[in-house]
Amino acid sequence: MFIKFPKDDKNFSWTRHIKNKMMFYGLSEARIKSVLNLPKRKEEGIAPNTTAVMKRNDRGKKKEEIWVMYQKTNYKQQTINQKPTQNPSGYWLNPSGSRALMISAWRYPGVSKKGNAIPIPDDIRDELDGIAKSGNTLI
Repeated sequence: MFIKFPKDDKNFSWTRHIKNKMMFYGLSEARIKSVLNLPKRKEEGIAPNTTAVMKRNDRGKKKEEIWVMYQKTNYKQQTINQKPTQNPSGYWLNPSGSRALMISAWRYPGVSKKGNAIPIPDDIRDELDGIAKSGNTLI
């Protein structure tokens, strides 16, 4: 099975981390976008200024959740024909002003309780912590 990785566009920016997790968990770009469009639940992410959304993915007796963590970001406008506006921080904004930086995605077996800490597998938490400590970016 060949996996077609998503490309960055005006609405989404995809990190290497989420692409690796998409391959590991067998998640497609369309599946991740469906979780973003119609989430069953929305929580604050573990990383600063992030949001995690969840959608149930039950099949028969098998209960699971698909989680996606993202961050809304501003980005520089590269269009010549369109006159961009400048915000106070100096970034040139597109007309909508932001896009989603897709950080991570995972499948959680079972049912998580609302309001508790987001159920993030230990390997993903360790990898995100290692990236944050080293000062590297996810892109």
